[in-house]
Amino acid sequence: MSRIGRTPIHVPPGVTVDVGEENRVTVKGPKGELARTFSPDMIIEVQDQQILVKRPTDQRRHRAFHGLTRTLLANMVTGVSEGYRKELQIVGVGYRAVQRDNGLVLSLGFSHPVEVRPPEGIILTVTSGDGRTLTVEGIDKELVGKVAAEIRALRKPEPYKGKGVRYAGEHVRRKAGKAGKVM
Repeated sequence: MSRIGRTPIHVPPGVTVDVGEENRVTVKGPKGELARTFSPDMIIEVQDQQILVKRPTDQRRHRAFHGLTRTLLANMVTGVSEGYRKELQIVGVGYRAVQRDNGLVLSLGFSHPVEVRPPEGIILTVTSGDGRTLTVEGIDKELVGKVAAEIRALRKPEPYKGKGVRYAGEHVRRKAGKAGKVM
């Protein structure tokens, strides 16, 4: 059996889990509400503040869905109770972010400022006074990661000077520049 799939998910106090028809699971907590439909083959049970995911057979398809279903459910429970956040750093002369009421305006060395509007359920904030650090927060782990990746893709860190948008703690491999002319 899957070691990930058979591990029970602890439901913290203040979080409610409802399993509806066709495996539609709704998780409500202090930060919000998430809902998702899972494979109808998987058996999802809520017992004594725990969620258990079981598979009907040992077929390859059922084994594949077992761990995936459990992990997605665990992410939903964590999201509505604690939330998710990704931190981004902006490196480069003149590169910065400015907080606007509807999102961010980024200066990334282009001839124009880049405006970023967050989707529903995502909060973008500039956390440093100089506009070099920003955070992406939300309850949906998948959406937080997607928005952070889209912001990073606007100006990826380049290998020669390291300028661009990077995740906090990300290591950028640096390359040596031109060696110069040898006579």
